[in-house]
Amino acid sequence: MALALTDIINLDGSPLQDQAFIKACKRTLDKTGVLVIKDFLKATVISLLQQEGKDNQHLAYYTSNKHNVYLTESDVNYSDSHPRNRQVVSSKGCITTDQIPVNSALHSLYQAAEFRDFLCEVLGEQALYEYADPLSSINLHYAGEGQELGWHYDNSSFAITLMVQSPKEGGIFEYVKDVRDADNGDMNYSMSGKILDGVIDSESLSMADGALVLFRGRNSIHRVTPTVGEQTRMLVVLAYNTQPNISLSESARMTFFGRLD
Repeated sequence: MALALTDIINLDGSPLQDQAFIKACKRTLDKTGVLVIKDFLKATVISLLQQEGKDNQHLAYYTSNKHNVYLTESDVNYSDSHPRNRQVVSSKGCITTDQIPVNSALHSLYQAAEFRDFLCEVLGEQALYEYADPLSSINLHYAGEGQELGWHYDNSSFAITLMVQSPKEGGIFEYVKDVRDADNGDMNYSMSGKILDGVIDSESLSMADGALVLFRGRNSIHRVTPTVGEQTRMLVVLAYNTQPNISLSESARMTFFGRLD
């Protein structure tokens, strides 16, 4: 049975149907490329999701992959040390939509029309749709000690996440805004290389438990630093498409989830 949004969200602090709140959120996202809504989830829901995450962590599929920041195959026209081909490491565990308990608040939130309408207005999208495959709509990511996400650009224009459990140390989301212009083919290898070399300072996001984060990562390079300590970082990705009946590619599903369905 689906939970009501009043049982999941702090609607006093995050009034999803209030036009002033919606416009303020949109202004922030449009200006900075990132929106963090603190205390979005109720404390009781955070506790429930943390317990769900611990109970189901044994189901997680763990990967450790080397990739370039553009998440593409290497280009033989460039050296291995060139920013186009330079390899970084990403390592994490993940449980998929079908492994999230059927009575979880995550399903109720993801499917809620009021929440989806709010996202559409803030993101400037006409509509948002769930993935057609059974794995990709809601993912819970685990990062234990030493696990990280290497520098990369997203293929999609936006990402929607919920912080469920932050680690005691590490696990910091770092980014540099508007490095490349993917739509016009400007990959900005020079600046990307300087970021990989640590020459250019990045910004970091503070994401406490229960925060909702919207991020535009298609042109803004970003990473998550290694988790430090025994407390696992748990982050939920709420993935939507702007067109119906879209599945994550089979190659991506095998890479991230280790299975197709």
